[in-house]
Amino acid sequence: MELINKPWYKRWWGAAILILLTLVLIFLVAVGFYINDSVKAAKKNAGLKLGGQTYPAAEGEHFWLGSAKAPITIVEFGDFACTNTKGAFPTIREISLKYKNDIKYIWRDYPVVADYSALLALGARCAGEQGLFWPMHDKLFQNQGVSSVDQLSAAANQLGADLTRFKDCLNQQKYLPQIQKDLRDGQTFGNSGTPVFFINGYKIEGDIPEAVFVKIIEELKK
Repeated sequence: MELINKPWYKRWWGAAILILLTLVLIFLVAVGFYINDSVKAAKKNAGLKLGGQTYPAAEGEHFWLGSAKAPITIVEFGDFACTNTKGAFPTIREISLKYKNDIKYIWRDYPVVADYSALLALGARCAGEQGLFWPMHDKLFQNQGVSSVDQLSAAANQLGADLTRFKDCLNQQKYLPQIQKDLRDGQTFGNSGTPVFFINGYKIEGDIPEAVFVKIIEELKK
């Protein structure tokens, strides 16, 4: 019986190679489009300038980092359950440390993403009355997904909080009026989601790249 020599691309292994190469090509094209869109977004954000209406977002008593008399005030309205706020978290914390003598960074609650967002805000504030606001703030973002009283209590315990005092604070919803005040103010300022930043009163929404933050701060320092 005479053997018929089929072309390689008609054999099973040849067809498998062609399919694999096609999938790789599709993947590379998709990556190319993603990178192109990212570059365009970065170029657009690089030209971000402050202007327009200013808002009294820094008024009142709030948890803050930096210098009390800093010439630049950055107010963030954020939600501990928000993935975009989590994305912005490393950048703003780095900026608050890098420019600790130049800026005053203020956190305000805008619990709009999940039905447990207000609970997380309460947890951070209840830790705050024991001097642990910023450790709890960081922990909630680093371990995003906490959504219950038990999980919050476990986080507070890990930070060394007095658990009896912490749980009493949560149960009494002690700081709910302050959270509601932040929420009302954010609505008055027209916040559509989180995060929203107010830099010396100028409103900028979304996860701002570090390079843009630096550019704005350096301009305001002049």
